[in-house]
Amino acid sequence: MLKRAVDPHALDATALLKRAMGPTGKPAKVKTTAPVGVWLSEDGTVRLDIFDDGTYDGQVAGRKRHAHGTYYIDGATMTLSDDSGLYTPVALGEGGLEMAGYHLSPAGC
Repeated sequence: MLKRAVDPHALDATALLKRAMGPTGKPAKVKTTAPVGVWLSEDGTVRLDIFDDGTYDGQVAGRKRHAHGTYYIDGATMTLSDDSGLYTPVALGEGGLEMAGYHLSPAGC
């Protein structure tokens, strides 16, 4: 009889539900509307400008090419669709955004 290997990093349904729910057992609050404005990483190397017309412009220090394109929101995830065909998921959280390992906060905060 063959046994299936178990991925130690895989989450079962209970673990996924706990992750989706806050520590109080209530759904975690997430932003579900477009976070229009300027967002910056703590070190200032990443800037994301989100516009209310469904477009965005992104800049990363040291890169000549700026990313720009459109975005759409599905629940707690905003997906950036670059003009070059690249898709980047952005987690929408209360007070900040998570994108490619960076935490972005509203500019001026």
